[in-house]
Amino acid sequence: ASFTISLHKTDNTTVMIKLRPGLLPSCRILTKNVIRSELGIKPGENVTFAFTCSTPEKYFITEIQKNIDCVSGPCPYGDVHLYPPGLPRLNRTYIWDVKASTKVGLELRFSTSWLRQIAPGETCPDSVSYNINSCIDNATVNIGTFCRNGSVSRVKLLGGVVMSLHLPWHLALNTSGFNIFNRASIKRLCIIESILKGESSITLMSPNYPLGFPEDELMTWQFVIPPNMRASVFFHNYSLSNCERKEERVEYYIPGSPSNPEVFKLSDSQPANIAGSFNMSLQGCDQDAQNPGILRLLFQVVVQHPQVDENITYLVDLSKEKNMTVTIHLERWPSHIPLMSEPICLICKDPRTCDRVLTITSGAVYRISFLCKDLSRLRITAEKGIGCMDIRLCQRKIYSLSVPKAITRLPIRLHKFIWKLLATDLINVEITSPSLKLQQVPDQRCNTSYSYSIVSATPETELNVGVLCPGGSIEKIQMRNNITVALKAFGKGFINESLPQDLKMSFVPHIKDECTFTLNPDPKAEVYLQTPNWPYGLPPYVSISWFIVVPSKQTARLRFSRDRMGITCETGRAYVNIKEETLGAEEIVRREDEPLPQPRNMHHSFWVNISNCKPVDRTQLALQFWVTFADKPIDLGIILAVVAGAGVLTAIGLTVCCVKKKKKKTQNPMVGVYNANVNTQMPGKNRLFGRGRQNKESHVYAVIDDTVVYGHLLKESNGSVTPEVDVYRPFDGRIGSLPPSPPSFCFRKDIKRSSNTEEDPPPLTDTEQDTYTFAHQKSRQSEDNGDADKKDKGDTSVPLLESKERDGLVE
Repeated sequence: ASFTISLHKTDNTTVMIKLRPGLLPSCRILTKNVIRSELGIKPGENVTFAFTCSTPEKYFITEIQKNIDCVSGPCPYGDVHLYPPGLPRLNRTYIWDVKASTKVGLELRFSTSWLRQIAPGETCPDSVSYNINSCIDNATVNIGTFCRNGSVSRVKLLGGVVMSLHLPWHLALNTSGFNIFNRASIKRLCIIESILKGESSITLMSPNYPLGFPEDELMTWQFVIPPNMRASVFFHNYSLSNCERKEERVEYYIPGSPSNPEVFKLSDSQPANIAGSFNMSLQGCDQDAQNPGILRLLFQVVVQHPQVDENITYLVDLSKEKNMTVTIHLERWPSHIPLMSEPICLICKDPRTCDRVLTITSGAVYRISFLCKDLSRLRITAEKGIGCMDIRLCQRKIYSLSVPKAITRLPIRLHKFIWKLLATDLINVEITSPSLKLQQVPDQRCNTSYSYSIVSATPETELNVGVLCPGGSIEKIQMRNNITVALKAFGKGFINESLPQDLKMSFVPHIKDECTFTLNPDPKAEVYLQTPNWPYGLPPYVSISWFIVVPSKQTARLRFSRDRMGITCETGRAYVNIKEETLGAEEIVRREDEPLPQPRNMHHSFWVNISNCKPVDRTQLALQFWVTFADKPIDLGIILAVVAGAGVLTAIGLTVCCVKKKKKKTQNPMVGVYNANVNTQMPGKNRLFGRGRQNKESHVYAVIDDTVVYGHLLKESNGSVTPEVDVYRPFDGRIGSLPPSPPSFCFRKDIKRSSNTEEDPPPLTDTEQDTYTFAHQKSRQSEDNGDADKKDKGDTSVPLLESKERDGLVE
């Protein structure tokens, strides 16, 4: 097929048909028996031509350029038509080069299918795009590239303009879609007007983006917003140039604002929740000639309906908190950056300061509102620091590790609350949960709506206890170094489940092991335990201990998940130590080259200690073990012994009662006399007692009650008496056990004896029998004489027969 193009001389239009860049001339243009690879048609020419192939759209493009001079003559204002007609079906680019004075302004007004700005490198869905360049003197500024079906309705420019329209070969378009109008000087680079109807979002860029905005220039965006809608501005990407004079800034003119224009830095949070239309201007500066830098800006304007909860404010009182930050954000933040096309969710700390992410700090009171249809998309992440640099100042303080009510009262789901516990090297952390208690689980997943994770870290070692779920047996954890405790919530039920939060912490002096667990399980509980850093293994030379409380009427059964530790030591030894907390308990010790203990029953509270060596490569010490509880079996022998003992005690009691009744019938008042010729000293060294029995009266008997005097023995002896002798014997029954004490890191080693050469005093038990006799009670005078004799001779009484003779003489 042949094509004929006829151009009027007064149209000032040229047509150029040429090959696509980078293609070989597989198809040619044939004109008057001349074959060529491109064809140019000037004003006033009439050319007929054809292609040597059937698909010329694959090889050729067409450029149509029309020059419009508005400086020397009148401008053809009004509709801009696509001229000339009859062009071949090729990809076409129409270019309108309008020359105009800088004293006037040109306005490009687009039809109902307004424009949408796109970033460099993007393409339009229908392959129809507009490109606008401003020409001031000899400088050309790229205002931007636009697609159809957007919100940009007008572009006003200072001076000349070069407007381009790119059309695909298959699209038959008869109109350019814009008009040109003359306007007064706008006194700035350009003004872009955007009309937003209903809920929408647009993205705009500064001229020359991503290259630099012209030096010391000013441009304006005008946003037409329905009065019943709200608009918010977000800066997504910007950079600043190096200014010598002035300052780069953004100015807002908001109708009804008492402080127009409102000036913001590009680094500030931009205005949000703006009611109605507003203007936004970007002002450059005088740049450093040696190092100018680049001023550029990409931003988003979001328009939405006023939210139902817009006027509802939530009080967040952090005035009494210390070292706390609270961040409200979209879920999956910060790894996930929401697309600009996603529905907007804004958090506002005042009616005009809103953003997708809001961070507030302790020491103040905030009133927060939300511009978001779906609050379930928002999350809260908080962090609190607790430190101790001097154990004397914070040893007795107990800190609560619970989520403040100021956070739980918000209608936002808690994602994570982190406590960072900081202390010096000699101060450690104790975390307790006396009623709630914690537990380790094999799959690291909790069936509750939240869990804890605890990590201690130093420059050399990181010890991760792992995931701890509420409702277990661990009531205390002691750890060295700086600790991070994180509460992670999984669902909406966190607020209800966490009402009895009782996790607390305190700072304690230095502990021997890197980590110590104390467990107080419920009866018949099954406790799962694992070494920290599971499954990657303990760090080298780390010692971990568990103290498991066994109720008195229960028996615990301890079993490991495998037979051996599964490591080979390069330096040192790895040990597993098990020891019950009772006197004389056997200590079970296993090295890394020995089998682990078989399942065994523990009748008392006990310790489990796991100490690591420096393993060879590719071997790690990671152990799991279980503790189960059951009631102790009833021993029939014990029951029979108790019954027999009760019967013996009953018989003894009856015998004593009969003897007492018989004594009351036969006894006469008698006195008791102490036998001075019997050894009364306790065996042992004299140095243990400052005074002997001869030097004090603690051994002198007072008057003995009539009911316990054995006077009838003298009547039966007819005056020739051998004193009844009672023997004192030491008590050799149970005197109690020592309080349990936790094992040290080296409790598996032999106990070294004291280097003190002085021997310990022997136990206070008798090696001889101290004999006492009972005799008559003496008169007051005899007592006085006895005291005098004691001072002279050491005697404390008069023999029984001598006293009898004296009484006979007196009579």
